[in-house]
Amino acid sequence: VQLQASGGGLVQAGGSLRLSCAASGHAFRSYTAGWFRQAPGKEREHVAHIRSSGDGPYYADALKGRFTISRDKNTMYLQMDNLKPEDTAVYFCAAQVLGVQYDRASSYSYWGPGTQVTVSS
Repeated sequence: VQLQASGGGLVQAGGSLRLSCAASGHAFRSYTAGWFRQAPGKEREHVAHIRSSGDGPYYADALKGRFTISRDKNTMYLQMDNLKPEDTAVYFCAAQVLGVQYDRASSYSYWGPGTQVTVSS
């Protein structure tokens, strides 16, 4: 599975962005998939995911109400509203969880190269 995230950019605080993650191959449809982000000098952190069982979506507590994850066949989306400067990071899409620690980056097998999101104050 190959993943490619897009849709990042520069936006003012309070604005919105919609990220897309295009996946190759039919296997993606059967995988748990999610979004992570990494700010400079920080560890990669979980944003949201949707499980292969159809359960979810699940969000990082601090992002509930502002971010919305969805998926359709071979594409996954992240709608980000009311963006804040602290949302500035590189955003990655990931797929296929080994185990049940869905909020850990180390659980995911496939990663895309990431897309930069910068929120100005």
